[in-house]
Amino acid sequence: MSDLQNDAIDHLLLQQFEGPVPDGGFCDQIMQRLPARRRRYTWPLVLGIVAGATMCGLSLLSAPLVRIGWRDWLAGELSAPVIMLLVTMAGISLLAAAWTAAEADDR
Repeated sequence: MSDLQNDAIDHLLLQQFEGPVPDGGFCDQIMQRLPARRRRYTWPLVLGIVAGATMCGLSLLSAPLVRIGWRDWLAGELSAPVIMLLVTMAGISLLAAAWTAAEADDR
């Protein structure tokens, strides 16, 4: 539902009920029994990104098409390998943006 619908529903509910429904301390008991949140470690993610980027770079160094593309790009020439590199970088950027948006919706 949209925020507008949620606001309308919240407004209608607030008109009908004056306050929270008494639960006899049930919610407080449940909250005390829940385990503490686990701490998230970021080092495995960072290590995986660095290792993946390093291996990707090392594997692409031996590809002649990539070397030609970099050389032409640095020389300011627009060739097929340069276009391939630009399309690849744009595609990876769009995939990363879509993944970030999808992950942001889950939280």
